[in-house]
Order: sequence, then C-alpha cells, then structure tokens
Amino acid sequence: MNSLAKDYRERYEHALCPIARALSEQLEQYLATEPRIDRIHVRAKSVSSFMGKAAAKIDGHLKYEDPLAQIQDQIGARIVTFYNSDIERIKRIIEKYYRPIEKKSRAPDSEWEFGYFGFHFVLLIPTELKDLPSNREHAPDCFELQIKTLFQHAWSEANHDLGYKANQAPLEREEARQLAYTSAQAWGADRVFDDLFRKRSDSF
Repeated sequence: MNSLAKDYRERYEHALCPIARALSEQLEQYLATEPRIDRIHVRAKSVSSFMGKAAAKIDGHLKYEDPLAQIQDQIGARIVTFYNSDIERIKRIIEKYYRPIEKKSRAPDSEWEFGYFGFHFVLLIPTELKDLPSNREHAPDCFELQIKTLFQHAWSEANHDLGYKANQAPLEREEARQLAYTSAQAWGADRVFDDLFRKRSDSF
C-alpha cells in the first residue's frame, strides 16, 4: 500500500490536479451560454480518499486488483442544474464534446425505496488535456461526471457526510430511514419545481 500511495501521489500532483483545472475551464466554456446551471465543480480525488477506496473489500477480498487502472473517479466533475428537465439538455451537450465509456441514471432499485439519485457519465479524458508533457506519463484514461439537480446535490452531500465518513459507525436502522425520508422529500421537491417550471414556460 505504501508503494501505491507514492504512485498515486505522483499522479495526483503531476497529472490529476492540472487536468482537473483544465477540465473545469473546458466545461465552463462549453456550458457558458446554458441557462439554469448553478455550479460546475471538478476535483482530483485526494490521496486519502483514493487509498480508502483502494482498500475496499468484497467478501474479504480487495475490490480492486489494480486501483490505479480500475478506479474511474480519480478526476470527478459535477454539474448542478436547477430542474430535472435541464438534465437531458446538458447530457446532449456533454456527449457532443466528450466520448462516453459508461452512462447511467442512478436511482434506488425499487420504487418503494429512496436514496441516491443522479446521472453519471464515465468519459474519456480529451487527448489535448491528457497529452500535455507534464501529464502524459501519469494521466488516467477517463474521468467521472455527475449531473444533478440542486436537491439531488444537497441530499448526496449531506448523506455522504453523515453516512460515509471514515471510522464512523454504520447508520442505525432508524437513522437510515430518516435519510430515506429526506431523499423522498428531495425527490418530491424536484417534481414540484420541475412541474411549475414547465407550466410557467408553456404559458409564455
């Protein structure tokens, strides 16, 4: 693990941080004229976060045999927009400029459950960013991009802070229900605001 931490730290300093800054500028440029975008955020995954993910196990075995190649969110981007109906438009713009490896709408498995919602892409890092001399040796192939509404973003940030901190006891059953309840409220608020937006847009 010490060798992995060293290798990742070099990648973080020499490639991930510079590429994240360049991606942020690029996304800002591509979406500069688009309405109802609250924020665009791009970050390089910290060394501690990467090492925590690399140490994850399934059935007693490491989840990742080659974390540097397999962990896809070493660079993560997030676009936060106002309404659900904005997401499809933003997806089309992203696919115009970037090549997707994966794309998936994330939602709980059952209609009776509430939890995480959002749209995720795994996208190839553009050649012009990856092939800078300082990046070439250390750059990963891809980055993750999430598109969320304001309510989805707020819920996922709070949920991560409350339920996924390192060295924190797992949520009790009643606490998990409370988080599910807040997810249902956020889902409902998204529906109401989107319906009102569509209705008022149609009236003009």
